[in-house]
Amino acid sequence: MAATRKGQRTEAAFLNAARQTFAENGYFNTKISDIAAAAGRSTGSFYNYYDNKEQLLVALLEEFTTEIVEASALPRAHDPAEGVRSAVTAYWNSYKKYLPEMIGLFQMSMMDDEFQQRWRENRAQGIRQILVGLQAADRSGQQIRLPLDLLASALVCTLESFCWTWLAAGGDLGVEAPDDEAAIDTLSAIWYRTVYGASPTG
Repeated sequence: MAATRKGQRTEAAFLNAARQTFAENGYFNTKISDIAAAAGRSTGSFYNYYDNKEQLLVALLEEFTTEIVEASALPRAHDPAEGVRSAVTAYWNSYKKYLPEMIGLFQMSMMDDEFQQRWRENRAQGIRQILVGLQAADRSGQQIRLPLDLLASALVCTLESFCWTWLAAGGDLGVEAPDDEAAIDTLSAIWYRTVYGASPTG
């Protein structure tokens, strides 16, 4: 963290510029000169704050991780349908909000062991949260008939892949792009029907 107010403003400018350029160009295609130009700073100034682009991405991911941990501590809904929809809404909105970080993390996870571990830890957190709901459904007598941890993994895969396809990769050919409500409705219905065997409205 920069010590002076001017330094803090410059560092914030680099972080905001990185989010912008990562979202527009992808992490791999973004150059440090692109980030500096978007920040209105010199490329040389960048190295007063970060050694490389990877270090800047780590700084962005720290903010994302903090928010997700805080969100996971929110009280859970008593109604299963409400709980599922709340979880899907939080995932979709967080993915949209932190899309540049998600692009960077996913791309770097294919190249770097440290980022691969971060990606797996993010997934593990989602799996744990979903597993709590699956275990509650199982205790209530719901006949899921699948290994709960594996099902939680599959649901995270569904959420992750759907969000990546529509928010980062331009969508599927021949399929109309969903708005937020349609995306959340679809993901919630898949999750709920998989666990409870019916639509959220019965």
